[in-house]
Amino acid sequence: MFGKTGNGKQRFQCLGCHKTFVWSLKRRSEAYRLRLFREWINESYSIRQLMVQSGLSKSTLNRTKAYWINQKPDSVKEEIDLDKINYIQIDGTYFHRDGCLFLVIDSMSQRVIGKRYISRENLIESLELFKELKKRGLEPGYAALDGHKQVRKALEMVWPEIKVQRCLYHIQREGMRWLRTYPKTEAGKELRCLLSGLCEIRNKQERDKFIDNFENWQKRHLEFVKGLPSTSVAYKDLKRTMALITYALPDMFRYLEDENIDSTTNKLEGLFSRLKAAYRKHRGLTKQNRVQYLNWYCYFHNLKISNTL
Repeated sequence: MFGKTGNGKQRFQCLGCHKTFVWSLKRRSEAYRLRLFREWINESYSIRQLMVQSGLSKSTLNRTKAYWINQKPDSVKEEIDLDKINYIQIDGTYFHRDGCLFLVIDSMSQRVIGKRYISRENLIESLELFKELKKRGLEPGYAALDGHKQVRKALEMVWPEIKVQRCLYHIQREGMRWLRTYPKTEAGKELRCLLSGLCEIRNKQERDKFIDNFENWQKRHLEFVKGLPSTSVAYKDLKRTMALITYALPDMFRYLEDENIDSTTNKLEGLFSRLKAAYRKHRGLTKQNRVQYLNWYCYFHNLKISNTL
């Protein structure tokens, strides 16, 4: 022991050359700064808040942030056994006009198993991500997703035997949006009422009742819809909603056959909601840093679920 420095750090003296030095634990310091970076990512702490918390200077914290955001998350530590995953959820969310974060998660653990920042959801980008996951051993039996046709086509090209569960919330939201808050026709009012209870279906009896009610609605109102002017708003709204339900019906109720199948993609929507709330506090990132921010957020999300943080 040889006293302390002006900063309060313990000073030591070499017994051989008698020079004094301060013992630096580089790994410990690096881990501490990574934790500060994680709080900037996940907890949305500002640099000013981190200055108060850590006692480090603004320039030091800015250098720390700049260093880590340019690093690639350590994928080795978050390696996931994809061959054991049977239930997945797929969806994308948009950031600005030039990018969409496209994710695949394990429905059971809610860990992110595939991610890509793309210009928009399309066949080519989806196909590349699914092929990459297949090479890593993913062979899912069920997938919950919205009604994006190109994504579904890519999914079935990679896994032809996969069974799709259409997200009930997306169907309900889209149908009720087309029918509008106050439909002008009696047919529109009845169909909107029918859709309003879609997400509440919990058993096969309720499923059969929904299907019967929709078929009865078609019998009563199909001729009326056909008789509407093809340019009228009511015709377009009713036709779109009818097509939406008819196309989705074969894949709407798979969750009643297996309790592990999710009826919606709400787990992914929840992740997107938390991610966007955190991201909004870091507005102004360049596109490159935005992509890195999203990669790090997903990485820390997985570590938190694995209880390794």
